[in-house]
Amino acid sequence: MRTALYARVSTQNHHQDPQLQITPMNEFCSRTDRDVVEVYVEHGVSGTKESRPELNRLMADAAAGKFEAVVVWKFDRFARSSSHLLKALETFQRLGISFASVTESVDTSTPMGKMVFTVLGAVAEMERSLTVERIRAGIRNARAKGSKIGRPSAPAFDVSVVRARIAAGEQRQDIAKSLGISTALITKRLKADDNGTSAPF
Repeated sequence: MRTALYARVSTQNHHQDPQLQITPMNEFCSRTDRDVVEVYVEHGVSGTKESRPELNRLMADAAAGKFEAVVVWKFDRFARSSSHLLKALETFQRLGISFASVTESVDTSTPMGKMVFTVLGAVAEMERSLTVERIRAGIRNARAKGSKIGRPSAPAFDVSVVRARIAAGEQRQDIAKSLGISTALITKRLKADDNGTSAPF
């Protein structure tokens, strides 16, 4: 099985030798008949960042079909959040790529590993549901206290006065600055007035 290894040395431990992760990964591959075809090593990049040079290269190579399995030393070397990990695992699953963590003894090519993947998905879905519910509860609470929810209304101004100022030779950006609004807003309202429509401001 063509396999890719991914190792990451964190920003706090960027002097650490990534070989401390790579060696046990190679041993794991030898035991499980995996053929290592590429090694991706991230130096001094935080695991909280979903976009990392070597990780991005790994994901691109995965999409190109360069390997059939990804092995990491530990989950947190690959992703710090369950949502990021699950997103990557879902991508690998679609591509027919298995994922294994040496330290956690999880391998999605096995029945037990597939079960862990399912549990991770359930946890991530629960996290999303809880987040949505907290947001909704916050909105309900704010409305109950009389707070207005949503984007604030744009400042009102008399379109006819603006037209008169433009006719007198004033630049739109100067008029906008004096009214404390954007030039784009003036243009939008003038256009709406020309069309005889009422713009939702």
